[in-house]
Amino acid sequence: MPDQIDAAAMDRLFAHARTFSTWQKRDVADNVLHALIDAVKMAPTSANCQPLRVVFAKSAEAKARLKHYLTPGNVTKTMDAPVTAILAYDTTFYEHLPKLFPHTDAKSWFAGKPDHIEKTAFRNGSMQAGYFILAARALGLDCGPMSGFDNAMVDADFLAGTTFRSNILVNLGYGDPAGLFPRGPRPTFDEMAKIV
Repeated sequence: MPDQIDAAAMDRLFAHARTFSTWQKRDVADNVLHALIDAVKMAPTSANCQPLRVVFAKSAEAKARLKHYLTPGNVTKTMDAPVTAILAYDTTFYEHLPKLFPHTDAKSWFAGKPDHIEKTAFRNGSMQAGYFILAARALGLDCGPMSGFDNAMVDADFLAGTTFRSNILVNLGYGDPAGLFPRGPRPTFDEMAKIV
């Protein structure tokens, strides 16, 4: 199939991708984080709503603040990671639709409809979180996504004064393969899917 990416790229994104908990002592350059956002924003979302918002906790001060909101099992791996991305979604994403989706009045689809806003922001923000992980891997980074943290406290500290809500955390860096467990089993096609 001529449009398929090569096997090495597929392996990088999927077959060899692992969730890392131990990290090499290597910095992640700011220009790599910029390239990561530039890649993620190009992937499609519903009506180009683009609700993902990211705070990169990279400084020692930011990591020290974040430490207090993590479940115990996530502390060491997060403190050791060069960067922890707080992936959030903007609950007022629709205010940007006149710019992002200018060919119709998409803002009116959401204004005054809080349930629709929340579902759309969370669903598309979560989809963008998947794009974020794939883009990070494509840029040569390893990832450690996790959900074990106090969302309300992270929001109050890192997202105060915004309309953003945290979704997941993703540790970023260059993983240390020595810290990996053997890969867990995966379901078969029939356990996971069907064609009708």
